[in-house]
Amino acid sequence: QVQLAESGGGAVQTGGSLRLSCKASRFPYVPYCMGWFRQAPGKEREGVAVLRSDGSKEYADFVKGRFTISKDNVDNILYLQLRDLNDEDTAVYYCAAGGDWHYCGGGSSFPVASWGQGTQVTVSS
Repeated sequence: QVQLAESGGGAVQTGGSLRLSCKASRFPYVPYCMGWFRQAPGKEREGVAVLRSDGSKEYADFVKGRFTISKDNVDNILYLQLRDLNDEDTAVYYCAAGGDWHYCGGGSSFPVASWGQGTQVTVSS
């Protein structure tokens, strides 16, 4: 099973930026999907962005062009660049991986086989 460890969260002001990193023990076997979810206090966990092994990407509607998901295939790192943050983006952000040989369909969420421990992002005005 893939092991995931996030880093890069923190506290920023409205309009600020952060880059989240997720170091994976390995990427799942192709085809696969990986992505980021988030969970705000009192709310359900929701999908933020998905990156598939074929390079295709999808984002939740609330992203509105502010976030970018990418990966480093050499060091097995998944990134999420956050820009123009607002207080509604305050949440714990989780890195996630789908199962080996599992290609996820459309949308910004997918069946998760492995979760990271989460990293806190706090946005204040």
